[in-house]
Amino acid sequence: MNLTDRDKEIIKAHLDRGEPLPARYKLALFEDAPEVELVWQGKTSEVTNVVLPFQSIENIDEPRAEGKEQLGLFSVGAGGRQSGGWTNKLIWGDNKLVLSSLKNGPLRREIEAAGGLKLIYIDPPFDVGADFSVDIEVGDETLIKEPSVIEEIAYRDTWGRGIDSYVSMMYERLVLMRDLLVPSGSIYVHCDWRVNSSIRLVMDELFGGDNLIGGIVWQRTNARGTNSRWPRIHDTIFHYARSETFFFRSLTAKADDTKLPHTLVTGPGGLKYQSFELTGPGVTQAGESGRPWRGFDPAKLGRHWGNNHTQMDAWNSCGLIHWPKDGGFPRRRAETPFIPEDRVTTVGDVWTDVDRINQASKERLGYATQKPEALLQRVFEASSNEGDLVADFFCGSGTTLAVAEKLGRKWIGCDLGRFAIHTARKRLIGVQRELKAAGRAYRSFEILNLGKYERQYFVGIDPNLPEEQRRALTVQKEEHYLTLILSAYKAERVFQTPPFHGKKGATAVVVGPIDAPVTLGQVEEVIAECRRKRVSRVDVLGFEFEMGLVPVIQDEARAKGVTLSLKYIPKDVFDRRAVERGQVQFYDVAYVEVLPKVSGLKVSVTLKDFGVFYRQDDLDGLGEKLKPGGSKVTVDGGQVVRVTKDKKGKVTREVLTKKWTDWIDYWAVDFDYENRKEIVRVVEGPPSEGVEREVWTGNYIFENEWQSFRTRKDRSLELTSRAHEVPKKGRYKVAVKVIDIFGNDTTKVVEVKV
Repeated sequence: MNLTDRDKEIIKAHLDRGEPLPARYKLALFEDAPEVELVWQGKTSEVTNVVLPFQSIENIDEPRAEGKEQLGLFSVGAGGRQSGGWTNKLIWGDNKLVLSSLKNGPLRREIEAAGGLKLIYIDPPFDVGADFSVDIEVGDETLIKEPSVIEEIAYRDTWGRGIDSYVSMMYERLVLMRDLLVPSGSIYVHCDWRVNSSIRLVMDELFGGDNLIGGIVWQRTNARGTNSRWPRIHDTIFHYARSETFFFRSLTAKADDTKLPHTLVTGPGGLKYQSFELTGPGVTQAGESGRPWRGFDPAKLGRHWGNNHTQMDAWNSCGLIHWPKDGGFPRRRAETPFIPEDRVTTVGDVWTDVDRINQASKERLGYATQKPEALLQRVFEASSNEGDLVADFFCGSGTTLAVAEKLGRKWIGCDLGRFAIHTARKRLIGVQRELKAAGRAYRSFEILNLGKYERQYFVGIDPNLPEEQRRALTVQKEEHYLTLILSAYKAERVFQTPPFHGKKGATAVVVGPIDAPVTLGQVEEVIAECRRKRVSRVDVLGFEFEMGLVPVIQDEARAKGVTLSLKYIPKDVFDRRAVERGQVQFYDVAYVEVLPKVSGLKVSVTLKDFGVFYRQDDLDGLGEKLKPGGSKVTVDGGQVVRVTKDKKGKVTREVLTKKWTDWIDYWAVDFDYENRKEIVRVVEGPPSEGVEREVWTGNYIFENEWQSFRTRKDRSLELTSRAHEVPKKGRYKVAVKVIDIFGNDTTKVVEVKV
C-alpha cells in the first residue's frame, strides 16, 4: 500500500464526514474494489428503511354494484364482493417512503403470499420542465390545472442539481425496487435521450451489467425536419433481471397488423361501403360511419379515404368479408387472420409497430408523457404470466395498472400526485366495468396512503417508537408543529389564550392535531370560547375534518355571531422552501348536500348541492400579464373564470361555471359505511425486530358500491344513485364521497332508518 501522509489525511476526512471514498483510494485500500464505479456529488450508500403503516382510504370492488358474483380467481362473499385473495393497491404518496414501507413492513408478507413481486415497469420523470400540468374540461371549456406545490418541489428536488440530483433520486428508489423483486423478476425502466446513459450506468451498478437483458428502442413518432439536430423520435427502455434465473417469453408479431388503411368495400349491387378500421390481429373496430355510400365520390371524403377495390375484392374472394343476411354493414371476418402465417416474425429490441397515443385516442387522458397500452401489453406478455404481481411506482394516469388488470395480473401502483391517483381510480373502475360486462374476472383494489404516520414522520416523530414514547414525543414537538403551520398560514403565534394558537389580522386561528381529524366537539368548543372572549372571526385549520361539519357547523356559528372558516392544511407545509416562499395555499373545506330516499329495504341518494372555494391565479396580475388578444381560464373564489384582454388592452372576466355540478368530476356511495373499520398494522421498534400490532384508526374504510363520473368522452353525470337493497331493517350510515375537478375529495355521512 503506497499512501502518502496527505492521502491518509484525505481518507480520514472522508471517513469522519461519512462520505464515500474517491475511487483511487478504494483501489489502493481494497483488493476487490471495482475498477469502474459511478460517482456523483452527494452519492451515499444509505437507503431509507423507515416503516410507516399504510392507511386504507377506499375499497373498490363492484364497479356498479348489481349483486352479481365475480368469476374465478378468488373467493366471493355476499353480494358478489371479493372476500379473499390479493387486493390490488393504488397508493398515494412519496414512492421512497412507500417502497421502504413495502420492503420492510407488514405488507411485505402479503406481497410474498401473492407469489412475490415478479415485474416492475417504471416511467420516471423526464427532464422536460415541471410537466405536472393537466388539462381539465369544465363544461365546454378547458382549464389548465397547475402543478401542486408538492409536485413542483418534487421536480426541483429531482432536477435542482441537474443530473446529480436526478441520479441520487433514482438510485435510492431503484435499490428498494431491486430488493422487492423475486430472484426471477425483471424491471423495465423507460427513459429518453436526456438520461438514458446515466440510467444505464446506475442499473449496471445495482443489477450488474450481466443482467442487462435488453435495451429496447421504441420509435414513438416519425421524424420531423430540423436544421439544428437529428430529430429525436425514440425512447429507450432498459430491461434488467434481478438474477441470472429470470423469466422471459419470446414474442412474435405479424407485420403491419396494426397499420391497415381505411378502405372501401364493393358490396352486392355495386354499392360502395366504408370498411371498419382494423386495430389488431383479428380485431374489427366499429365506427359511426358504417353506412352505404350511394353515388360515392372519393373526392368528397378527402385524402384520408382510399378506393382500393382490388384489395377489397381479394378479401371478398378469399371469404374475409362477412355480408350480413339482413343487409347490414359488411365487415372483415374477425375470426380469420389477415396476415398469412409465413409473415410472422420474432419481436426484437427495435419497436416500430407500437404507435404513440394520438389526439383522438380513447386512451388519452391529458398526460403529456402518457404511454400507449400496447407498449405495456408487450412488456407484460414477455416478462410475466397471468396471476403474477406487477408494479409501477411512477404510475401517473395508471396505464400500467389498466393493462395489468386487463391481462389478469395483480398490481401495485404508486404516485405522488393526488390528481394522478384520482385519474387512475376512474380509469381502473372503467376497466372493471369492461371486464364485468364481458363476463371476465376482475380484482378489487384499494386506495392507500401513509396518512397521519407520514405527517408524524415529517415533524420528527418516529412512527416505530412504542405508543407511550410516541405520545410523549408528540407533546415535545407540539410547539415546533404549531409554529410550522402558523408560519405557512402567515399567522402570528399567540400564547395563554386557549384554544386559540395564533391570529391573522383580526381573525383568531386554531390548529388541529397532526394525527387526528378535527371533530364536531372541538369546533363547538372553539365557537363557545369565541363567544366568551368576544372573538367574531376564527379560522380552524386541520389535515382532516369529521365528516359532515360543513355547512351545518358554520350556520350554527353564524347564528351565534361568529364567522367560522374550516381550512385544510396541505402536505406542502412540511417543505421549508415552500413555506419560506409563501407558496402554501390553505383551502376552505368544501361542502356537499345529499338527500337519501328509503323505499322498503332499498336506499338511494341524490346529490343536492356542492361548493368549493379554490383560487389558482391573481386575477389582476393575470390580466396585466396577458398579451393583447390573449385569454386564460383560471379559478377564483370557487368559480372558473376566463380572463380576456382585447387588442386595445381592455381586460374582461367571464364566469364559466354556470352551476354547482360543473365542479363535480366523480361521486360514489357506500350504503353501509360503518361496516368495516380501518385497521392498520403498526410495528413498534426496529423493522427487523419490532413488535407488530393491529390498531383501529377510529375511521372506517369507504367501500365504493356505486359511482358516477365524467370521462373525456362522456361529460354527463348522474345525480341520483341506483336503489341499493340493504340486508335487513335498521339504522345505516350512508357515506357519499364527492371528488371535484381538481381531484380533491369531500365526504358526507348521513344516517337513514330502513
